[in-house]
Amino acid sequence: MVRMTGEAALICAWVVSLCASLAVLFIGEVLGQMPCLLCWYQRAFMFPLAIILGLGLWWGDTRIGRYGVALSLGGGAIALWHVGLYAGIIPEPIQPCTATGPSCTGDNQVIVGIPIPLLSLLAFALTAILSALSLKDPGHEP
Repeated sequence: MVRMTGEAALICAWVVSLCASLAVLFIGEVLGQMPCLLCWYQRAFMFPLAIILGLGLWWGDTRIGRYGVALSLGGGAIALWHVGLYAGIIPEPIQPCTATGPSCTGDNQVIVGIPIPLLSLLAFALTAILSALSLKDPGHEP
């Protein structure tokens, strides 16, 4: 069985959060797709993840993964709600994505065949798992 070190897990978590942050900037700034309210909230969790995990790696902080877990769980909860909207599970009266503003629940919100809200949920889940794995490394000091 292949075992990942805490540092390798943190590097992978940072790469995922950095790629997700750059991807949403590309979608918004280059492709011109305005984010909906839920996308903005998810960005508020993802952008700091890339910065905090990167700084933790730079400074050699072996416990930075705990912040990665916390931010990932917060953003993941919003992303899960967003997936529910996209899938039609959330009832119409409580949908924050309106017809008059930007919406990520439309059919045009798909990248490589995967809806943007689901991609966000996957990025948060992966970052949370990798951040948690970094804390399980026996080489880490408590």
